[in-house]
Amino acid sequence: MRVTVKLFARLRDLVGAAELTRDVAPGATVGALWHQLAAEFPSIGSYERSISTAVNADYARRDQVLADGDEVAFLPPVSGG
Repeated sequence: MRVTVKLFARLRDLVGAAELTRDVAPGATVGALWHQLAAEFPSIGSYERSISTAVNADYARRDQVLADGDEVAFLPPVSGG
């Protein structure tokens, strides 16, 4: 299965891209996708406990199962006004 990953703010900076495409196994969850990305980009690993996630523009939990073609967004906390 192929999913699109959207990265925002500091995550985008650390990875060097705002959007990635990744293949995941059938039955993969948002959390499994995050771990796959953190293994590929270790500098984002420390954000695991503070990020929000969305699947197809709806907030999602880490145990949500992904489907082919899903768009998954990882949003770190941001500050400012």
